[in-house]
Amino acid sequence: MEKSLPLKIFEGFSIQRWNDLVRPFEMVEMDKAGERMVLAYLIGKYEEAKGKKIDWNWMIYASVFDLLRKIALCDIKAPVQQMLKKEFPNEYLRLNEWVLNQYRALIKDDFLFSNFTIYIGQKAGSFSIPEELKHTVHVYNAADKYATIRELEMLEVVNEKERFANIDNELRTDIQPYLDLEALQKLMTRQKEFEFILKIEQLRFQTRWNQTPRVPETSVLGHCFFVAVMTLLLGRETNPDMCERRVINNFFSALFHDLPEAVTRDIISPVKQATDDLPNIVKKIEDEIVNKELVPLMDKKYLDEMLFYTSDEFSNRIIDLNGKVRTVTWEELNKSYNKDEFNPVDGRLVRVCDHLSALMEAEISIKHGITSTHLTVGRNGLLHHYKENEIINGVNVNKLFNEIVS
Repeated sequence: MEKSLPLKIFEGFSIQRWNDLVRPFEMVEMDKAGERMVLAYLIGKYEEAKGKKIDWNWMIYASVFDLLRKIALCDIKAPVQQMLKKEFPNEYLRLNEWVLNQYRALIKDDFLFSNFTIYIGQKAGSFSIPEELKHTVHVYNAADKYATIRELEMLEVVNEKERFANIDNELRTDIQPYLDLEALQKLMTRQKEFEFILKIEQLRFQTRWNQTPRVPETSVLGHCFFVAVMTLLLGRETNPDMCERRVINNFFSALFHDLPEAVTRDIISPVKQATDDLPNIVKKIEDEIVNKELVPLMDKKYLDEMLFYTSDEFSNRIIDLNGKVRTVTWEELNKSYNKDEFNPVDGRLVRVCDHLSALMEAEISIKHGITSTHLTVGRNGLLHHYKENEIINGVNVNKLFNEIVS
């Protein structure tokens, strides 16, 4: 992977949201993208339980394409874009063509760019949405609307109510068409599902590398979404023929890989590795706290899957035909278990992307001139963590990392 696309996606950590209002914490586009996909997962699982077909593959790519589009158009507020679409459709179409042109040189994957083009066309209204996708789009849009409402509710605490009168009315009106969705009803009426989202939202408040100044600061939730996107893109490079379930599992395993930190907070790597036994002890404690504080808030519709994603999250694994979770090699994933019925996960690829994100977080701050011993030691440690020419799940990690910092 050339570094230009990851660097462009990383800009999502620098795009400020609601920057004309008093904000109690940093609100950036990467965090909103992460929360939207957590909500989409929760709402979609309720719909699946009712027998509705959810195209998770489409939803995953939509989340990436929306972030890319937002990065390109960050200077144009959403209400302005909506007015352009409604009142100046030709200019709006040209604006979307301009967005695609910004990425043509960055996205070498023809399949990815083709799907990006189709998605942008659907957003612009020039391409119709297939009938079989409409409920998935409905769920995804509901998650987007509710994620915005949640931001507004957190902002209302520190802003005069007069600043929100029109915005609040518009959002409450916009959410009405989606209230047929069971999980959204539960969220809006603040039932158990709302308590679960409250826990996950704590990942927006937790800053990574919190012992050192850094630019841009990144939250745990934003980091998780970035890791999910990198897992998707690197997975396409190493094996574009992954089965659909493997792609989905990889993305959501990455999105939820730091879920325990919602209740344990981020324990920095040097502390975790202070003694040989401490990493395993910390993991055991995390599992106990998760079982006590998070599991009771999860619905049975997705509980088992969530635990599959978050337990032993950095191992390549499958669920065999007897329902038992098994650790396997990457070669076995490709040759024997690249089938939906085995629920394959490239956990080692998630770990590589977790380290890639950490490396970029340190390196980009250093290049901005905001550095510290913590950042340089962390950066250098990551550069030497993988042996030269060591291949993990098809990725030459040392080569990739050195290209990122070159």
